[in-house]
Amino acid sequence: QVRLVESGGGLVQPGGSLRLSCAASGFTFDYYAIAWFRQAPGKEREEVSCINSSGDFINYSNSVKGRFTISRDDAKKMVYLQMNGLTPEDTAVYYCARDKVQNRWFANYCPRDEYGYWGQGTQVTVSS
Repeated sequence: QVRLVESGGGLVQPGGSLRLSCAASGFTFDYYAIAWFRQAPGKEREEVSCINSSGDFINYSNSVKGRFTISRDDAKKMVYLQMNGLTPEDTAVYYCARDKVQNRWFANYCPRDEYGYWGQGTQVTVSS
């Protein structure tokens, strides 16, 4: 079955960096767009970034653009989120998710309702 497992979260000081990883299994990895979302306490889950099946198209939310970089390694069935310049506002549980439908792309955003498979999340805490 479809499985997504996030790792790499932790406690980091403001201005620091982390790299999150998402290990995928149970489906044809290079057919699907993958996204990162995050949810802070008391807030709705929000999109962070997504990458299409071939890695040619990427979206970032305005709040992370220029600081975060998403990438994928189809041979390893992995998606990464490199996070630089972290601030306390980045504190959240970060989730990776797979598109419900293969080989499609939404320009300019990563619609949460169109991602149907989710990992368990990894906590990122930015604090001094």
